[in-house]
Amino acid sequence: MFNKIKSAFSTVAEKISKKELSEKDLENPLWDFQLELIQSDVAYDAAAKIAEYIKSKLLGVKVSRFENLKKVIKSVLEESVVAILKDIPQIDVLKLIRETKEKPFVILFVGINGTGKTTTIAKFAKLLLENKFTVVLAASDTFRAGSIEQLKKHGENIGVRVISHSYGADAAAVAYDAVAHARAKGIDVVLVDTAGRMQTNKNLMDEVSKIKRVIKPHLTILTIDSLAGNDAVEQAEEFDKVLSIDAIILTKADADTKGGTALSVMYAIKKPIIYIGTGQSYADLKPFSLDEYLRIIFR
Repeated sequence: MFNKIKSAFSTVAEKISKKELSEKDLENPLWDFQLELIQSDVAYDAAAKIAEYIKSKLLGVKVSRFENLKKVIKSVLEESVVAILKDIPQIDVLKLIRETKEKPFVILFVGINGTGKTTTIAKFAKLLLENKFTVVLAASDTFRAGSIEQLKKHGENIGVRVISHSYGADAAAVAYDAVAHARAKGIDVVLVDTAGRMQTNKNLMDEVSKIKRVIKPHLTILTIDSLAGNDAVEQAEEFDKVLSIDAIILTKADADTKGGTALSVMYAIKKPIIYIGTGQSYADLKPFSLDEYLRIIFR
C-alpha cells in the first residue's frame, strides 16, 4: 500500500542526500530565508551575514542519509547565529558590582522616549535589593514633565531613595550629587535616569555626554524597545557612537512576536543584551541568555 508515493519520497531523498549541494541548489532557498529574517526584524546586514555563513558551510556538503542532511542543516543554522555574535563580550553585572572595589558602582541608563527606561531602572533596583546591595536613584531626567515624580514613586514602591533637583536643573549636577550621597553613606550602587532622547537630538545627546564625563559611570546601559524593529539598530549605533555603550536591556520582550531585534542590536554594536523586560511588575526583568534565545529559535 502506498508503495508508489513511498518510493517517490525515498528516491528523491536518496538523490538529495548523496549529491553535493551546489550554489544553484542553495541560491533560491537562502534568498527566501534572508527575506524571512528581514521580515522578522533582523537587520539586513545581519541577515546577509547569516545567509553567507550558511552558504559557505553547506556548499559542497555530502551526507549519506536524508535524516542526517536535516540534522546538518539545523546545526549550521544555529552555528550561523553563534558565528555573528561570537565576538560579543558577556557581562555578569551582579558579579561585576561585587568584584569592583570602588564604591559606589555607578550605572548610567540611556535611551529614547517610550522604551520603558525609568521603569526598567526601578526593576533593576529591585533586583539589586534582592541581591543584598544598597541602592540610590538619580533623577537626572530634568527635561520631561512628570519624570521626577515617576522615579520618586518607583523609589517609594521599592524602598530606595531618589536624589533630585528641580525641573530644568543641570542633569549632570543631579547625577554628581547622587554619587556624592552614595559615597558619603556607603551605598553600593547608583542608578542614573536620564531624559529620553531621540538619537538625532544633538542637544540632549550632548547633555547625556556631559553626565557621563562628570560621573564616569562603571557601565552605560542602553534600553531598547523590542518592538522598535529596524529603528532599534539606528538607535543602538548612534548611542554607541556618542556614548560607547557597554550593554543593552531589551524591554517589552514579552510582546515581541518576531524576535529579530535582539539579534540585530547585538550584531550592530557588538555589545551584549544583559536583561530583558518581560512584563509590568518589578519582578519582570530576566537575565538574557544566548543559549535560551537559540533554544527558542531552533528547538
